[in-house]
Amino acid sequence: MTETPQTSAEIAAPNEGRRNLLKMAGVSAAAVAAASFGNPLRAQSSDWDKTFAKSDAVEHSKVEFTNRYGITLVGDLYMPAERPEGALPALAVAGPFGAVKEQAAGLYAQIMAERGFVTVAFDPSYVGESGGQPRSVASPDINTEDFMAAIDFLGLHDAVDRERLGIIGICGFGGMALNAVAADKRVKAVATTSMYDMSRVMAKGYYDSLTDEQRAEGLAAMSRQRWEDAASDSPALAGGLPDSLDGIDDPVIQMYHAYYKDPERGYHPRSVNSNDGWTVTNPLSFMNMPLLTYVDEISPRPMLVIAGSEAHSRYFSEDAVAAAAEPKELMIIDGADHVDLYDQVDIIPFDKLEAFFNQNLA
Repeated sequence: MTETPQTSAEIAAPNEGRRNLLKMAGVSAAAVAAASFGNPLRAQSSDWDKTFAKSDAVEHSKVEFTNRYGITLVGDLYMPAERPEGALPALAVAGPFGAVKEQAAGLYAQIMAERGFVTVAFDPSYVGESGGQPRSVASPDINTEDFMAAIDFLGLHDAVDRERLGIIGICGFGGMALNAVAADKRVKAVATTSMYDMSRVMAKGYYDSLTDEQRAEGLAAMSRQRWEDAASDSPALAGGLPDSLDGIDDPVIQMYHAYYKDPERGYHPRSVNSNDGWTVTNPLSFMNMPLLTYVDEISPRPMLVIAGSEAHSRYFSEDAVAAAAEPKELMIIDGADHVDLYDQVDIIPFDKLEAFFNQNLA
């Protein structure tokens, strides 16, 4: 699937469909849906409930670990079925924003395990099988901590060499990955695909098109929404992707719909984006706490940033690389859109990822 190229007019003036996408991410200040969430559903460890086929070349197990805020995170641990003696390099994997570990993160983790790494794909706090109440909220701080907690877990595992740890972040968790590695000096290398800077897009809109007046109006409405949520049994939800694309011609909405809503591709019953979306007030902390302030402090450890040439999000990757210090690399996949790098294994540069981590986790 190839995204329709955007015109300069579309970039300068986002249309209604793109504003609806912001609402899906929780940027809207009006509640369009409400639901009550109890404890997240837990799959049995013997179940295979992923959106991709299980590989015979890896061993899979369900794991749990706790972050610094006391939230229990649930992950899928993948290990090469045939592995040499001694400890192995390991990778923590998460994303996209609004996805669960049974989607893109798990696919990446399984394939990298086939290539000789111990990997853990995990659900972030408040999402999927991981703990935290209320459900379907995100935090630039807590979700950054989630990556660090995964590094805690991997560094304590008997099969892992704790001096050879890396991170892969996809979409919005690409930004969280860069933020985590800037602070966590245990991580030796980081790679992202289809990276989003979630604090930037929520604070400024796509292509930084949000005016100061619009930002102030959104913050005021979300501030008032807090009273509504506090008086309710559960916070209001902003609403997810539409069930039908009838009347929707925005290529970005169509692209996300083709992944998250298609049961033959990326739909999962625990995925935020596959269902009712984030809480209405979700953007508050992101709008107030820029994620990539210290991206230059990843150096001297290397970062690899991968984006599709046709991705609407490409500018996030380009700007992050421009702000970072050496060593850094921006890899553009010709003809690929944002979501192609979630699950199109013939497009995702796994050979490059393997070589990057083999070199830098040596």
